[in-house]
Amino acid sequence: MARYTGPKTKIARKFGEAIYGEDKYFEKRNFPPGQHGLAKRRGKKSEYAIQLMEKQKAKYTYGILERQFRNLFEKASAARGVTGEVLLQLCESRLDNVVYRMGIAPTRRAARQIVSHRHITVNGELVNIPSYQLKAGDKVAVREKSKSLEAIERSLSNSSAVYEWITWNPETKEGTFVKAPARVQIPESIKEQLIVELYNK
Repeated sequence: MARYTGPKTKIARKFGEAIYGEDKYFEKRNFPPGQHGLAKRRGKKSEYAIQLMEKQKAKYTYGILERQFRNLFEKASAARGVTGEVLLQLCESRLDNVVYRMGIAPTRRAARQIVSHRHITVNGELVNIPSYQLKAGDKVAVREKSKSLEAIERSLSNSSAVYEWITWNPETKEGTFVKAPARVQIPESIKEQLIVELYNK
């Protein structure tokens, strides 16, 4: 399965929330997609359907394919701690997500491109793998040659979000991944326990 690159609003409408961030089109059409989306009365979903929908929402939110997501779940299951919470921490620790959280890119999709196009360093070394897992204390920075890129400058100037688990220096365009966030520090409205129940069937 290839990564979804279609209209983001359509996916947001499927889940009934703007999972990709602020979306003016979603605000105007906040009902399921399709010809009868507004009038459609949906029957009660099965437990499996609800769990599957939650997993899909998490995958779309973080831009992760099924095999990668399954691997993250297995890693979370083997780790100490609550499996669902560890799963989200692993998603949040991906380089593309941290680039997005730091404001270097306006969306996770844009963050993946920035990382893939070799604009980001980790601890002074160029890293072009979006799924790269950061460790506590890792330094994430915009590559020297890329600091004047208009797309990055524009994103940083529009960014106002602050997270306790990362630091950012606007002068040097460098930040620190202090540690993986606690569940309460992750703003996404994902019911991770449903994902755990689905994979444990």
